[in-house]
This record gives sequence, structure tokens and C-alpha cells, in this order.
Amino acid sequence: MTDEIRLVIPAEEEFRPVAHLVTGGLALRLDMTYDALDDLQTGIDALLALRDDPGDVVVSLDVGEGALHATVGPFQGDALRGLERDEGELGLRRVLETVVETFEVEERDGGAYVELIKKAAS
Repeated sequence: MTDEIRLVIPAEEEFRPVAHLVTGGLALRLDMTYDALDDLQTGIDALLALRDDPGDVVVSLDVGEGALHATVGPFQGDALRGLERDEGELGLRRVLETVVETFEVEERDGGAYVELIKKAAS
């Protein structure tokens, strides 16, 4: 059985804690360690920080077999160019490579979405 939650929240910074709260609740179902949860939230925050506009951002969370899948988007234009190459010590690609097992960009519905996968036991 999997549980999936789809949040549609304003892209402004003050709404990002909502994504943290829901992510924490689902991580609890996996008995995810605090460190693993913190890693996933860092990855989600790095992506949410790319958007600070009046539009909405979608954060989908799916509990699978021993892992939490998070999808964030949509992103337009060059917003994800930091994933194409390593832009230094704290570039987006380096952050995601450090905090999640895998990440992948998917084009759909006229925008780009990034899926993050974090295993419960890290």
C-alpha cells in the first residue's frame, strides 16, 4: 500500500513550512531517522528556493517500499540549470547528490518537475 499526498501551495517562502510538516508526517510512517528526514527536507527546500513568485508550486509525496518520493515543480526556463552541471561547492546538483539517493527531472504539463527519492534507512 502506498500513500500519496499532493500539496499545491503558493511559491512564496512563508508557505514552505507546510511542505516540511507534511513530509515529516509521511516520514514517520517509514520510521525514517531524523537525519534522513532532514536530508529530504533540505533537498525539497533547495528546489522550493528556486521559486519565489506569485504562482503555485506542487509538492507531491509518495510513501513507497522503504523510501519517500517527493516531486516538486513546475519550474520554467533556466530555473533548473544548476542541475546540468556542478556550480561549485553548494550548487543545486551537489546539494541533491548529497542529500537524496536519486533525483530526476521530468517534463510534463508545460513545466519541469524534479523527483527526489530518499530511502528510510540511510
